[in-house]
Amino acid sequence: MKHPRLLLAALGLATVASLVAADPAKPVAPRFSPGNMDPTVDPRKDFAHFAWGAWAKANPIPADKSRWGAFNELDQYNQTALKGILESAAAKSHEPGSIEQKVGDFYASAMDTAAIDAAGLKPIATDLAQVAAIASPADLARTVADLHNQQVAVLFNLGVAPDEKNSVLNVLQANQGGLSLPSKEYYFAPQYEKQRTGFVAHVAKMFELAGDAPATAAGGAQTVFEVEKSLANNARTPIELRDSLANYNKMATADLVAKVPAFPFATYLAERGIGGPAAAGIIVGQPKFFEGLQEQLAARPLGDWKTYLRYRILRADAPFLAGPFENERFRFYGTELQGTPAQEPRWQRAARTVDGEIGEALGQLYVAQYYPPEAKARMEVMIHNIVAVMRDRLGQLEWMTPATRQKALAKFDRFYAKVGHPEKWRDYSTVKIVHGDYFANIRAANQFEDKRNLAKLGTKVDKTEWFMSPPTVNAYFDPTANNINFPAGILQPPFFDFTLDDAVNYGGIGAVIGHEITHGFDDQGRHYDGDGNLSEWWTDADAKEFQARAQKVIDQFDGYEVLPGVHVKGALTLGENIADLGGVTLAYEALERSLVGKERKLIDGFTPEQRFFLAWAQVWRTNIRDAEQARRVNIDPHAPGWCRAIGPLVNFQPFYDAFNIKEGDPMWVPPEKRAKIW
Repeated sequence: MKHPRLLLAALGLATVASLVAADPAKPVAPRFSPGNMDPTVDPRKDFAHFAWGAWAKANPIPADKSRWGAFNELDQYNQTALKGILESAAAKSHEPGSIEQKVGDFYASAMDTAAIDAAGLKPIATDLAQVAAIASPADLARTVADLHNQQVAVLFNLGVAPDEKNSVLNVLQANQGGLSLPSKEYYFAPQYEKQRTGFVAHVAKMFELAGDAPATAAGGAQTVFEVEKSLANNARTPIELRDSLANYNKMATADLVAKVPAFPFATYLAERGIGGPAAAGIIVGQPKFFEGLQEQLAARPLGDWKTYLRYRILRADAPFLAGPFENERFRFYGTELQGTPAQEPRWQRAARTVDGEIGEALGQLYVAQYYPPEAKARMEVMIHNIVAVMRDRLGQLEWMTPATRQKALAKFDRFYAKVGHPEKWRDYSTVKIVHGDYFANIRAANQFEDKRNLAKLGTKVDKTEWFMSPPTVNAYFDPTANNINFPAGILQPPFFDFTLDDAVNYGGIGAVIGHEITHGFDDQGRHYDGDGNLSEWWTDADAKEFQARAQKVIDQFDGYEVLPGVHVKGALTLGENIADLGGVTLAYEALERSLVGKERKLIDGFTPEQRFFLAWAQVWRTNIRDAEQARRVNIDPHAPGWCRAIGPLVNFQPFYDAFNIKEGDPMWVPPEKRAKIW
């Protein structure tokens, strides 16, 4: 993935015990447990289900989830904690403008479904009227700009981010966008015909809810599909979008304007408030997409674009409108595409919205109640230990030449970690949040974020900025900042558990730390130097050797069948799979170093090494709906949970030794086929 590079989008662990404690303000996190294991399964035949087979049987997917695993259980735990914070804030009076007032009033407005339903389409009436009044290309450009200022995604994406070849500077960037289906393939591939038909029916239903007669709605829906299909024709696939070098195309902004004469970019930029010397240059991720946009703008009547914009407004705003719009949006995107029968309860949807819109305000309240100082101290020790292993590995890597090794070590010496939450919280003082108007609060938060982003243009990059809120159960590597980031939300069981032995913690959060470190040297991260700049700093010989080793990982994951006839895409998931392999091997060595001179006691009948591998596998236990699996296999750079549970292990000899796996056992992979990179 491009900046920021995210990790754990597909976790999978929990205990069989109930997730929600009696006191919702103090829920109990899931933990590593031998009770998750299925002792009837031979680890030499199916290690994943040996490690978490009992859990899989005891944990059917909840009706309001498309999958259920460690990410979801820990996320549910955190959501329950946020519920207590939000309900408390909403029930009290606070100093106007305080974060407690903003968080409480935002949540209260989200929970006022009577007022939301009564408003109907009134919150977006002005936007829809503006679209209806478009009479020229200049009108179209102004309307697209206004929608982008409100963070409604149409036609393309344009914003400010670090220059990947000059990472200290924030620059203008434009990328493909404005598509409603998950990826380019959904518009063309035969296997997605059902989804295409369903999409057209969904758009028609949305138009009917907005007041169109059925025949008019059906015609408009077909127009929307044809417009999006024409845009998708020149879009890149998820695999192609992973290529950092191919998606970096710097040019004069005037050159982009010249590529799309049918779209008055000067009008668009002026409407968004983008100008001056800093706006003279732009990085275009996918030039062919904009060439295709020009072709379509020149060929299609304005009426087609107005119909397209109308749907995109309805799509973007439906979660914040009256029930029928929200329900229909979920019916298609949640149930039809992902197989999820029911929406999450209203409180949870509201909590996710507040976290998504003003996350560092809510995050301050979360950290104050749920982030113990000792968590950061313990994390920093583990990070130090695993960093030491990686530095030693880089210094001794047998396949890398001295020239490249020297630069790799120089990059690693500039690497650093951020843990828990920002040192300086985001200032939301200009965001007006009111008690009784949910949509106005959404609009205020979106406009604030858009202005905050555009204000960065031409400024020095703030590498202390976070791209996840503190309660998030996730972590990421930022290639342009050369740092790894661990929000407070993931620093708890089952990943990080003060009550358990080092083996379990190294197999959990330790491997996550190693995973994020390795992202700096995966198939894309390796292209960034110590300053966070895209740079070809490898010798040709070393690059070829890396690619040969990485190909073994691609081949391995291409072989995993997740549904009948459906296989993991090894090229799409390569970065995450390399990071998993590095994460496991780095954390294992750090564990072994920590055990030197200590008695190796059996716990629950298992050695420290066995508990390490069991902890890793349990992190990735997952139950997932077939529809969601079919969707993710084409768009998600993370392999399915069971593949990640075993994928790195079968490349690592200590795993075979720990469970006495021999040639001829189903889990055995011949040494010559095993991948070893870092």
